Amino acid sequence: MEPELIKEVLNNHHIFKKPTPNPLAKFLVCGINGYEDDKWSKHRKIINPAFYLEKLRHMVPAMHRSCVEMIEKWEKLVKIEGKGEGIEIDVRAYFEDLTGQVISRTAFGSSYEEGRRIFELQKEQAELTRQVLQSVYVPGWRFLPTEKNKRMKEINREVQDVLRGIIQRREEAMRAGEKTGNDMLGILLESNSREVEGNGNREELGISTKEVIDECKLFYFAGQETTSNLLVWTMVMLGIHQNWQTQAREEVLQVFGKSNPDFDGLNQLKKVTMILHEVLRLYPPVPVIARAPTKTLRLGNITLPVGVDLMLQIGLLHHDPKIWGDDVNEFKPERFSEGISGATKGQLSFIPFSAGPRVCVGQQFAMIEAKLALVMILQKFSFELSSSYLHAPFSILTLQPQYGAALILHKL
Repeated sequence: MEPELIKEVLNNHHIFKKPTPNPLAKFLVCGINGYEDDKWSKHRKIINPAFYLEKLRHMVPAMHRSCVEMIEKWEKLVKIEGKGEGIEIDVRAYFEDLTGQVISRTAFGSSYEEGRRIFELQKEQAELTRQVLQSVYVPGWRFLPTEKNKRMKEINREVQDVLRGIIQRREEAMRAGEKTGNDMLGILLESNSREVEGNGNREELGISTKEVIDECKLFYFAGQETTSNLLVWTMVMLGIHQNWQTQAREEVLQVFGKSNPDFDGLNQLKKVTMILHEVLRLYPPVPVIARAPTKTLRLGNITLPVGVDLMLQIGLLHHDPKIWGDDVNEFKPERFSEGISGATKGQLSFIPFSAGPRVCVGQQFAMIEAKLALVMILQKFSFELSSSYLHAPFSILTLQPQYGAALILHKL
């Protein structure tokens, strides 16, 4: 589909809505992701403040603590198992853990330990969901009391119970006049309270505890999966393209030296940003966006009846040689040397986080976290692709390496 038509679809979200989701989606991708019209607008308005840049600035220390823990594990592995030499690790598992820890800290702050438990449960839930989605579809199967179905429901109940407890304690603290803090949950509850109070204490204009729970579950899945996969593919690309790894490290050392990275310095990293954008072009986190027209209409030269689903192939758009050139399949971060608008020549042809009114609200969060992690890795390690690595991009919920990402890590 041409960029102009994709733009038309994504900009007109009142006409092109999300299709009826897979019933399994409620366990992972719930909340604002599945809402439409006024309900979507209400939730988006209340959630937005959690992702303002000044709020994200305050989350960088929590991200940094999580990165330090991962780096220390790697240093210990190189020292003990590698005896000071290079050691092979699958970075995918480490990045899944890292991004889960970051969400636990930035979303729940003082309730971090309970946040970790939610992460562990949601991680198990995601794996069970993937297994089911890869199986042969049998209508009604999810209602049968199989071990897998029972476990998915148990996880869902426990996650809801833990989240409800955290939320109720926060709400009690707010009523007692205590500050909510700078974590996502605190900002969300504060924003919700302002919305209700600003409209004559009409509770229906805010979001319910059940809806807050669903938003927190979405924080986990969306925040953990997208950033984890972005970091994995970035390490794979830099493991192959050593010249870009060297250039990125030189820029990092020029901006930060060996000091701890900070929010302002991350914004100065032009080459690191170019690299991340090129990785997002080649490996968009969600390679397909689904929409369904609410009425019969024409889109370009095609008449679309009600009932059809449009599958917007982001992966194909990002690999279109008419837009990106004959070297479209090559890793060339220099495409983004003049920013996204320069790379796309003003077309809507780079949309790793979707586009239009429903663009991903957490894209800046993901980019800050990815930059921070990459900076700290480049300060401490060099790496190359292991000979055991098998390149197999695999899309199930998100785009990920089917057989992991084995790299050889060296301490600098």
